[in-house]
Amino acid sequence: MNIIFNYSNNNNTTELKYGTNGVPYISYKKLEETGLVVQGFSTKLGGVSKDHLAELNLGYSRGDDPLNVTKNHEIIGEAIGFDYKDIVTTNQTHTTNVRVVTEADRGKGITCDRDYSDVDGLVTNVKGLVLATYFADCVPLYFLDTKNKAIGLTHSGWRGTVGKIGKVTVELMTKEYGTDPLDVIACVGPSICRNCYEVSEDVADEFKKAFAGHEDEILIDKGNGKFQLDLWQANKLVFLEAGIKEENIAITDICTCCNKEYLFSHRGHNGMRGNLAAFMMLK
Repeated sequence: MNIIFNYSNNNNTTELKYGTNGVPYISYKKLEETGLVVQGFSTKLGGVSKDHLAELNLGYSRGDDPLNVTKNHEIIGEAIGFDYKDIVTTNQTHTTNVRVVTEADRGKGITCDRDYSDVDGLVTNVKGLVLATYFADCVPLYFLDTKNKAIGLTHSGWRGTVGKIGKVTVELMTKEYGTDPLDVIACVGPSICRNCYEVSEDVADEFKKAFAGHEDEILIDKGNGKFQLDLWQANKLVFLEAGIKEENIAITDICTCCNKEYLFSHRGHNGMRGNLAAFMMLK
């Protein structure tokens, strides 16, 4: 598989890797360098799904055969380096709800049913549990407490970003694990870039309220009630507000919509798409 991404900036924060099974995934250099976690973000290549869900659809809600989706989780797990049976999944509904994950949650959403709903973020300090969140333009947020050995993985669409779910995640890690934000490495994962993300005035107004004083950093007024919204910069501001050091923040260099040949994009594929996923596990 010869993948040539269209990079959206010169951050050089990510690295394209291939598993022993030949399946590609995106890795974060800042997280990899710690040696504390197994982590990765899927592409749409290397799975068994068909048609507009081809190939590596990881969403059970996209009309795919559930057996295909489970097999795809097994495939991406082998590539990144974890057992798909250890995954714990979100139930994403664009909330700011973050759930503490324990050993009792192992396999929920994959090998057994979830007993929770309306959860867009997960945190844990249990080694060997794989947190998983799902995407097709929305923003993955990765968190690693390097001192107390805890992780978080969060889904942040525009509603989650306005609600500052990234800050909610850090606050929950502080409450549960004694996390000091100064010890946190935080990454904004592959998602839709500002140039591809046009929003209406009502959405822009929500961001103007939530990020007062930073409007010019995240919004470009195109006229006629249309704006280009920078979810990457908005989530960086959330990280900083949460107390994370700027040098510990990595912003993606890959837009899902600009790279729809390799990544599922809701806007790029006009809704006819599968789901990508972010994964992270404490070693």
